[in-house]
Amino acid sequence: MKAAADDALEVRREQDHFVQEWLESVGEGVPGYVTPKVAIGAIVGNDAGEVLLVKRPDSGVWLYPTGWADVGYSPAEVAVKEVYEETGIVCEPVQIISIVDGQRMGFTRFGMYMIVFHCRATGGTLQGHPLETAGVGWYGRDDLPENTAGAGWWGPAAFAAIDGQQLAAAFEPVREPVWRGAMPG
Repeated sequence: MKAAADDALEVRREQDHFVQEWLESVGEGVPGYVTPKVAIGAIVGNDAGEVLLVKRPDSGVWLYPTGWADVGYSPAEVAVKEVYEETGIVCEPVQIISIVDGQRMGFTRFGMYMIVFHCRATGGTLQGHPLETAGVGWYGRDDLPENTAGAGWWGPAAFAAIDGQQLAAAFEPVREPVWRGAMPG
């Protein structure tokens, strides 16, 4: 048992060293080449078939827990971290529900991709973070708060996933033409 723990600790040290080296090598980006930010959303379901929502303190709207992707964390790890930070609920990712362009969908003015996970609640105590939320709660498909953001596009897939359906990840269709200049070939 001790040998396994020592091996795990050594792997963690190697990973931390790799992440630190990588962080030191990251520059300010490529000048003149704009890339989108990445947000991670987590649609968390419970055994009662409800979805976990947070009320945003800045806008007063309700939405599933979300946050910016963090360097050194996988998207799934960010989902778990954001859910716990914002709500006190422990969860495990089950599947990706969608990958969307937030600017194209009209909910941001800057380039942003959002990866939305379906997660299953596994523990914790429901308690909103005092700086990141103005409220938290579990809601059924027929009792979402009045000012829930975007439930028309995420709600059906969210509750289907919570009900146990395996879904193919949704994404926007390709526009024509894809390139703004001359098409290749």
